Amino acid sequence: MSDSKIIVALDYSNAGSAMDFVDSIDPASCKLKVGKELFTREGPQFVAKLVEKTFDVFLDLKFHDIPNTVKHACQAAAELGVWMLNVHALGGRAMLQAALEGIDKSAQHPYLVAVTVLTSMDHNALSEVGISNSPEKQVSLLAELVRAAQLHGVVCSAQEASRLRAENGDSFLLVTPGIRPESADVGDQKRVMTPRKAMEVGASYLVIGRPITQATDPASVLSEINQQLV
Repeated sequence: MSDSKIIVALDYSNAGSAMDFVDSIDPASCKLKVGKELFTREGPQFVAKLVEKTFDVFLDLKFHDIPNTVKHACQAAAELGVWMLNVHALGGRAMLQAALEGIDKSAQHPYLVAVTVLTSMDHNALSEVGISNSPEKQVSLLAELVRAAQLHGVVCSAQEASRLRAENGDSFLLVTPGIRPESADVGDQKRVMTPRKAMEVGASYLVIGRPITQATDPASVLSEINQQLV
């Protein structure tokens, strides 16, 4: 399985705990996401170790700064050998294009995707920062900007995937967190989607965390989900 659609979120506080999990799974069974906490604590060296173990790595740092700064940050991230990285679409067209220039300067050419509206932001939160659009309209507007800037896609909720797929075409990547396998406890989450359903509505890659990382047998859970997506 050379291109698993599963991206496992390494939501650990330190490299030791993360590596205990990583050493229990096959690089062919999933990709790995490294976010701000783990990267800030453990640094680029940790990402390099994952790449050395032949994992595809999604570096989830959501760069958002002036264009020149983002360009050089994206180039540095790409040179770590990551498979995917992201920026904030609200940085604007010039920043998005600078980010793309940065990865094009590396030999790696990873996927570059953008975050549109954080899932924590509702209409009131957007209004507080001067955005009058509804979250849905703002997501669509920013996804259109991302596509026009020729980035590879966006990070979005599975609930947005069907609309964004229709609006942006089949080649636009939709990376969707908030996925819960059919056998997983949804806990207090109200809006969850199974891996199969998320792919059916247009997702390209599925970000899954605790249902895999906290499983007694993570490799078995990964195998089960991958089989569901065949």
